[in-house]
Amino acid sequence: MLEAERALAVGLLDQAERLYRQVLAADPNNAIAVVGLARVALERGDERTTYVEAKRALAMDPDNPMASHLAMRMTEILRGRGESLPDVAAAPAPQAGRQPSAAPPTGPPVIPPAAQPEDRAGFMDRILRRRR
Repeated sequence: MLEAERALAVGLLDQAERLYRQVLAADPNNAIAVVGLARVALERGDERTTYVEAKRALAMDPDNPMASHLAMRMTEILRGRGESLPDVAAAPAPQAGRQPSAAPPTGPPVIPPAAQPEDRAGFMDRILRRRR
């Protein structure tokens, strides 16, 4: 979990997502990892996936304040644009089409020397204190 948080903090969204999914493969009821996936989706600008993941985390842990905040905020944003809320019950399974790795990584996280620009977008937005 700490490796995923570090990756998310520096804008390595693909790596953070992969690590959160590894946690969920080991513990499918880990609401904190699901909130992590919601935060990854938020950094990517995908409000619909953020909403779905936040609601999924709330189903696991109704007292999770971050999941509650994300779900409420995404509801505001989506309804403010006149969009309907995604059907959480019909949402695809989080592991669909993905194969978890055989063993979790050991040691410190591997940070590629030159991250792709799309991986760094969230990081740059935080540095420049702007949001899309």
